[in-house]
Amino acid sequence: MSLFSRRLVRRLGFFTVLSTAAALTLTACSDDSPGTSDNAANSSISINGTASTIVENWNPFSPTQLQPTLGVIHEALYYYNLASDVPPRPMLATAYSWDAAGKQLTITTREGVKWSDGQPFTARDVAFTFELIRKNKAINGSGLALTSAKATDDKTVVLTFPTTSFTTEPGILGNTAIIPEHVWSKISDPAKTTNPNPVGTGPYKLKSLNAQGFVMEKNPNYWQPGKPQIQTVRYITLATADAASAALTAGQVDWMSSYIPNLDKIISGHKNLAYVNTPALTASIFTCSNAAMGCKGPQTDRAVRQAMYHALNRDQLNKLAGGGFAGTASPTLLLPDRDQKWIADPAHLRTPGGPDVAKANQILDAAGWVRGADGIRSKGGERLSMRIQTVTGWSDFISLNDAMAQQFKEVGIELKPTQLSSNEWNNNQVQGKFQLSLDSIGLGASSNPYFTYNGRYTSATTAKVGESAGTSGNYARYSNPTVDQAVAAAGATNDENVQKQHYATIQAQIVQDLPYIPIYLNSTLTQFNTSRATGWPTNDNKYAFPATWKSWDSGIVLTSLKPAG
Repeated sequence: MSLFSRRLVRRLGFFTVLSTAAALTLTACSDDSPGTSDNAANSSISINGTASTIVENWNPFSPTQLQPTLGVIHEALYYYNLASDVPPRPMLATAYSWDAAGKQLTITTREGVKWSDGQPFTARDVAFTFELIRKNKAINGSGLALTSAKATDDKTVVLTFPTTSFTTEPGILGNTAIIPEHVWSKISDPAKTTNPNPVGTGPYKLKSLNAQGFVMEKNPNYWQPGKPQIQTVRYITLATADAASAALTAGQVDWMSSYIPNLDKIISGHKNLAYVNTPALTASIFTCSNAAMGCKGPQTDRAVRQAMYHALNRDQLNKLAGGGFAGTASPTLLLPDRDQKWIADPAHLRTPGGPDVAKANQILDAAGWVRGADGIRSKGGERLSMRIQTVTGWSDFISLNDAMAQQFKEVGIELKPTQLSSNEWNNNQVQGKFQLSLDSIGLGASSNPYFTYNGRYTSATTAKVGESAGTSGNYARYSNPTVDQAVAAAGATNDENVQKQHYATIQAQIVQDLPYIPIYLNSTLTQFNTSRATGWPTNDNKYAFPATWKSWDSGIVLTSLKPAG
């Protein structure tokens, strides 16, 4: 499993792994296992990606839902491709518009759509979905504030909000599964149901499920003409990188997202194998940066954080820990390729590959950090020594810590790596009980920087040390009134030119303050077997984020595939 997928597993509770023997036995023995026929009527593929213990749950509001729930069974109003800077694609909606105040969103729904049970889909299903969320706090995971959701006719929905709500747009349009009123109106507790007979508008519906895996089959009522062309999709699991490599080269799995050592060498020996790398999460040193919020240690000195930024030899770290697959990060914490239009200063587009030891030393000298006899600096009796936490077993991050300890030593900084259980590591970040921590900053709800900056940098999303900063908030305890004001102003408008001005203000602050010190973009490696299906995403055509575990995107990929031959 890639580092990227590990982060999403931890944050969103997706899936772990099963035994190789069980997975391969399932593939080999089932009547639904992929064959080699080029006949579209019999086309079938296998995907590596499901839960270690299959517990049936197709509830789109549940954090423990099975992987195909979002995008394969249930669809959203629009699809947001976070792998590219492209407009959202209409799905169950064809148009939307805000009023000038940002308090009313009008949505036009697609006509001619049917649910997988043959019942017609209308705007009333959309209104019902959002009313259900509004009335049930337990399924309102995003904290969406709605006054009402009403269908004014069969193809028009009006959502009304108590305050300006432009920034809710991606969550509403792209991250809310629309459910059928005729099914869910009969469910007494929408938070607790496992939705055992899921009815959706997506390209596939459930065919069979047992303790080892499950099979999806084509939805004959799917609204996109001629899609999907692959008839059945089997979800299996593989336990280790060796097992994944063996299954891929043996043709026993068609789509997987795993870190496989020597991947280029393995791929080069098999004409039907391909892969795509979509670096997207910024691996960073999280710092408990704010002494006023209770943080303690040299990392509360901005000069120390700046020196660390310049002392990193990122090219070396990529070779040692990233396998050479990592991408270049930006000190703005945005993605340099996808988000270039949002990065105001070209000098902040990418982090340097090599270190600038002279600059790091100059910064520390000017800040009064003096080298001792052992080469480690101190100031006012405080030694420039910090602990950095990571999770036991995260071998790539452990390698990063070991290498960074040597790099920082060159400029007089002592780094002390420590390994913790994932729960303790996570709790420390949430509570602010750390000096430095290795983690990654993700994609956000859309490519708009608001969803990175509001979560990671605003005073409203943090808390004093010892108090919870939420599940994915401002763990650095960073507080800057200039940033707070700019984020709020950007969120109060949907004019991109105005937003860019505010983001420029934010970036000017955070690239100096560096509460999160970027290292590189983690690789996300996804492998394909093209002998049974073609049309997979490529490095040149990232029409979807290709990882098997990515919600919403998996439905886009499956509807883009064609039987090989």
